[in-house]
Amino acid sequence: MNSNATTNPHPATPGETLHELEPTHDFVEYWRSITKRKWAILAFGASVAMLAAAIVFVLTPIYKSTTTLLIDANKSKVVSIDSVYSGFSDNHDFFQTQVEILKSNEIALRTINKLKLWEVPEFDPRKKDDGALASTLRSLGIGNKGAHGAGQAAWTDEALARAVLPQFTRQAQVEPVRLSLLVKVSFESSDKELAARVANMMANMYIDSDLDVRFQMTQKASSWLQERMGSIREKLDASERALQTYRDQAGILDVKSSSQSGAGKQIEEVTQRVVEARLRRAEAENAYNQIKQAAPGADLSSLPAVVRNAVVGEALKQKAEAERKLSEVAQRYGQEHPKYVQAEGEAKSARENVKRQIDTVVASVTREYEVARGTERTLEGVLGQARGSVQSLNRKEFQLGVLEREVESNKQIYDMFVKRSKETNLSADLEAAVARVVDTARVVDAPVKPQKTQWVVLAFALGLIGGIGTSMLLDLLDNTLKTTADVEARLKQPLLASIPLLAKRDADRSSISFLFRDDPKSLYAESIRTARTGVLLSSIDLPNRILVVTSSVAGEGKTTFSINLAVAHSRTKKTLLIDADLRRPAVAKGLEMDAHAPGLSNLVLGAPRASDCIRSVPGTALSVMTAGVSPPNPLELLLSQRFKDTLDALAREYEIIVIDSPPVELVSDALVLSKYATGVIYVVKAVSTPYQLARRGLLRIRRADGPILGVVLNQLDFKKAEKYYGEYSGYAYEGYGETDGRGKKTKS
Repeated sequence: MNSNATTNPHPATPGETLHELEPTHDFVEYWRSITKRKWAILAFGASVAMLAAAIVFVLTPIYKSTTTLLIDANKSKVVSIDSVYSGFSDNHDFFQTQVEILKSNEIALRTINKLKLWEVPEFDPRKKDDGALASTLRSLGIGNKGAHGAGQAAWTDEALARAVLPQFTRQAQVEPVRLSLLVKVSFESSDKELAARVANMMANMYIDSDLDVRFQMTQKASSWLQERMGSIREKLDASERALQTYRDQAGILDVKSSSQSGAGKQIEEVTQRVVEARLRRAEAENAYNQIKQAAPGADLSSLPAVVRNAVVGEALKQKAEAERKLSEVAQRYGQEHPKYVQAEGEAKSARENVKRQIDTVVASVTREYEVARGTERTLEGVLGQARGSVQSLNRKEFQLGVLEREVESNKQIYDMFVKRSKETNLSADLEAAVARVVDTARVVDAPVKPQKTQWVVLAFALGLIGGIGTSMLLDLLDNTLKTTADVEARLKQPLLASIPLLAKRDADRSSISFLFRDDPKSLYAESIRTARTGVLLSSIDLPNRILVVTSSVAGEGKTTFSINLAVAHSRTKKTLLIDADLRRPAVAKGLEMDAHAPGLSNLVLGAPRASDCIRSVPGTALSVMTAGVSPPNPLELLLSQRFKDTLDALAREYEIIVIDSPPVELVSDALVLSKYATGVIYVVKAVSTPYQLARRGLLRIRRADGPILGVVLNQLDFKKAEKYYGEYSGYAYEGYGETDGRGKKTKS
């Protein structure tokens, strides 16, 4: 058959559209990874837990005792002298400062020295100084025997305390209680009694240290106040002498009660009198001006000053009465009548009296105006003199005030220093501690570490996490093909069939080669039929098919698959199986035939007839052509025209030709054979073949223009795949298959 006439029924490009089947690592995949190795993970976790248990049960138990302190800034204020030695803005700053003091090296060193912790074996730095190497050298007579004794003699109490300090600070803990004024002072030690003793002593040393510091501060403040009081007293005496001298020179006896108060009172009285004089002058001036503005000879009786005058008013009443009487008499009597004459005289006398009274009032207004003006001028002169006197006095009192303020200031400073000095001396005896012990540390029987149960549980949990992580890492690093989805997603090729993994008792090659014939109802036989159906559906219109079966490397089961596929095709088609692996032929061994009988190589090299090289398989309609003798140049034999002509002649006689070829990665024979094939079937071994290797082999076949039908996933453990990888298309079909040809219904 001419290879140019063949077409690839399954081109490679459509397979590349299957990238959407790429498996994703979701929680289900993680869970499958865990369940797949659950016993190994549990064993690893148990091993880690046992190791942790072995470690924690040999560790020295550590005990922890805690003392509770109450720190309150207000408790220390027995005498209020904060201005001398207090610099804290609020209680919070003070509390935080005291906590840091508790953590300081000073408190730690006080505690170490008080308890002489260097005499406790746990803290003795002299034991660490005498190392194992030094002891060994001295025992061998190499080292200086007196060095150890000299080293002990060099240790002082201060040096020992400094050497113990790092370990002490690691084992001591100071923790403030949130939202309170309490502080917990804890200490850890392998000696539970020592832990309680150190915690209590550390609290006491803090209280003693605070009292010592406060006593020193009060003593220092008292000394400073005493020194300053001498100079302040001298300055006060000098300022008082200067004040008294100035008083004598200025002639001031009592500034506040005599000079300043008298002058001020005088000015106030004169000012009041000036205001009153001005008012009187203004009233008199107004009346005077009204009189002056009147025309000569005019009636002045309507002027306010005249109207208000009681004498003028009475005169006007008498005038009106006299004129009324005159009018009555005139109506009754004549002008010559004596009563008329008398009444006229009385009226004239009344008018004259009114005129005299008005003139008297006018004269008095003028006199009052002159007197008021003179009085105003006199009072203004007196006020000016009083003001001048006060101004002169004020100038003197300004200097006096300066001297008085200096005296008062020096006096206040001196009084304050005397008061502070007395308070400071008193506070030295009455100073209260800033803290007190609320709860003393007690000896505890339960160690705080190691917490054996927690450590074992934690180790077990970490072991499980490590095992799970390792399992997931192994799955991530596993580049083999484990499921049918892996085949289509990673190789970008269609899957023809999944061949199940057989039990070890059925795994010898001779029994597997006849498995389709001997057990047609098995899952294996059903998988072969699935592959056969895929081949038949791939090129329905082709009357003849040449199928090349290959793999990446040896041991993937391609020969066994080739035999069973050929047996399956022989049920419905005239089929020939050719062993084209001329280097390592395996078909003859699998079918229990004579490997030295004439075969493919003999036919190509010139055997007289093809029938001499073809054999039948008992119980089947399959014809087999073994490899024959091994030629020295198998590749050249396959490239020869004689091989092509031989294959064309066989293709005309058989409907199906299945060729078992060598692996692609080992030799190039499969690439040569793919040129003559109508389809190439690529066999990969499940959970064994790296997908990169299979992809490279498929790429080589594609570059050689080989028509790839699809991939067969061989030796797939369906139960394990369903359990661990979510592969659900497996052994559920087991039991549905062809019969052995005894009249029962078959399935093709």
